[in-house]
Amino acid sequence: MRNLILICITALIVSCSTAKRTQEALNTGNYASAINLSITKLSDNKTKKGNQKYIPTLEDAFKKNTKRELKEIEFLKKEANKANLEKIYNGYLRLHSIQERIKPLLPLQVFDESRKANFSFNNYDNAILTSKNELSSYLYDNASNLVKNAQNKFDYRKAYDDFAYLNNLSPNYKDTREKIEDAFQRGIDYVSVRLYNNTQRVIPTDLEEDLLNFNAYDLNDLWTTYHTNPQESIKYSYEMLLEFTNINISPEHINEKEIIKEKRIKDGWEYVLDTNGNVAKDSLGNDLKADKFITVRSKFYRLTQHKDVQIAGKVSYYDLNTKQQINSYPLASGFVFEHIYGNYRGDKRALDNDLLKLANQRAVPFPTNEQMIFDSGEDLKNKIKRIISGYKFN
Repeated sequence: MRNLILICITALIVSCSTAKRTQEALNTGNYASAINLSITKLSDNKTKKGNQKYIPTLEDAFKKNTKRELKEIEFLKKEANKANLEKIYNGYLRLHSIQERIKPLLPLQVFDESRKANFSFNNYDNAILTSKNELSSYLYDNASNLVKNAQNKFDYRKAYDDFAYLNNLSPNYKDTREKIEDAFQRGIDYVSVRLYNNTQRVIPTDLEEDLLNFNAYDLNDLWTTYHTNPQESIKYSYEMLLEFTNINISPEHINEKEIIKEKRIKDGWEYVLDTNGNVAKDSLGNDLKADKFITVRSKFYRLTQHKDVQIAGKVSYYDLNTKQQINSYPLASGFVFEHIYGNYRGDKRALDNDLLKLANQRAVPFPTNEQMIFDSGEDLKNKIKRIISGYKFN
């Protein structure tokens, strides 16, 4: 019963809060919000007594919103500015959308006034089609002029956006698809990529191929295309140079650490003697026995195999038109090989479990220098990706 009361109180509070927000939206001219809140409540249950207050609110908000939208559209038409065509088209779409959302709720009965809610609907189909055609024509002409008079790649990219929008608005409008591809190709920055090893070490071929596999970087940059194998038919705007300047590989070494362990452990039992040196008895006359403890000792040798590689380089960008370097970023990476094992002398029982596990390990072969360099590849790729992803040419 108590839970039911709490649920009812909570529902009442929520209902009052929604009603207040709806009225505030209406009073402040936020008609779209007032309409949305009212439709949501009435869609849930349009005959519910508590939802009756949303019907007059919806009537009022719909009427005022329609009047304001149509007034704004008429004003935009009088300006005779083709840049306003999209606003006009979207205005008609909004008016049509609101009507289509209200229609399924009809009829709406206002019980206190014994009447049905009144909504004056208009047919916006012709207005939508007309404004859509005018907008399509404007987008096509404007984007075509952008391509024709382009001063830079940004003009092609803007034209691409307009053509793409036009294609969504009016699929297969004239030769829009061809013009999208043309604007796209003209707006791309093509970048040739070169790797240069300026060290005394050999970089494994597999690592080079991996670093230059730009498909694996998942760059998702629409306007920048990297080619690791430049094509003669393409004019490249920039070059990216991936240069390795130093590769330092440490010697193989094994570090030994001696650990002395002592532990007091149970080792069988012994008789308990009384003060006279005789075996003591319990109350039933049985011989008393006690656990026997001894101290065991062991020397443990913890052995660590270690080898590391440090790679230094840089990523540089060059403008191929001016033959000038435009940016350079340091690149540093590394990889550490470490293997721990151990052995001991003395009583095994003195060792803790973690040392016993190491005692079961054995030395392993050190990786070759080439393998160490290759193993640093994943970290190198992540750092190169961060540099490329964060770099913008314009």
